[in-house]
Amino acid sequence: MDNMTDELAVSRVALAKDIVGEIVLSDSPEKVIKKWREIFKVSQKRLAQGLGITSSVISDYESGRRKSPGIRVVNKYVNTLLDIDIEGGGGIIKSFSKDRAPGSMSDAILDMRELESGVSVNRFCRSINASLLTENNSKKPLYGYTIIDSFKAITEFSFKELVRLYGATTQRALVFTKVETGRTPMVAIKLTGLQPALVVLHGLDTVDEVAKRIAEVEGIPLAVCRLDNVDSIVEGLKTIK
Repeated sequence: MDNMTDELAVSRVALAKDIVGEIVLSDSPEKVIKKWREIFKVSQKRLAQGLGITSSVISDYESGRRKSPGIRVVNKYVNTLLDIDIEGGGGIIKSFSKDRAPGSMSDAILDMRELESGVSVNRFCRSINASLLTENNSKKPLYGYTIIDSFKAITEFSFKELVRLYGATTQRALVFTKVETGRTPMVAIKLTGLQPALVVLHGLDTVDEVAKRIAEVEGIPLAVCRLDNVDSIVEGLKTIK
C-alpha cells in the first residue's frame, strides 16, 4: 500500500512469515487460524469479504469442520488480515514489530511464551494462584504472556524503551514481579496507550488504589499473585497447554 512506511512494510513481512509458519506447522491449524483473526480483531464476516468467500467457510475452517486450507489459502488469509490492519493504521502489526524491543530488554523479561490457542483469564489466574481484583473485559482470551522484572524495567529503561517493552504485547498477560504497590507499572501502561489482556502483580501485600482505578478506567483485568517466588509462577504457567 502507498501509505505504508518502510518500517511497517518490513514488520508486515516478518509477521506474515511467523503467522503462516505457525498455522502450517501446528497440529491444530484451525485453532491458530481463529487465534490470529481474534488477535487482529476482525470479524468472520469482514475477513470473508476480504477473501471473497462466505463467512460460513471461515467458520468451518475455525471449527475444524472443513479440512485445513492449503498454503495458498493460508497466505491469502494472513495477507487479508494484514491488509485490514494497515487500513486501520497498522496498530497490530506495529505491536508485533521485531524491532520494538532492544536486546538489553531481555534482562527484564524473565519468561515469555506464546499459546497456540486462547486461554481464559480465569484459567490463567488459577494456574498461578492469582486473584482477580477487577474483571473488566476478563472474557477476552489470552494468547501469550510475558513475565517482567518490573524493578529492572522501570529503573533502567527510558520511557521510550518502556513503550517498546509494553508495545510488544497484544492480547497477552503481563506479569510484573518485584512490585511494591502496583502503581508504577499501571501508570506506565496507561501512558503507553496500549492495553494488555491481563495484568498480574506479584510481590506486594496491598495494591495501590490508583493502580486499581487505572485498571478499571482502562478496562484491564487486574490480578494479584501471592506465590512465593518467580520460579513458582513459571512452573505454574507451564501447566497451560
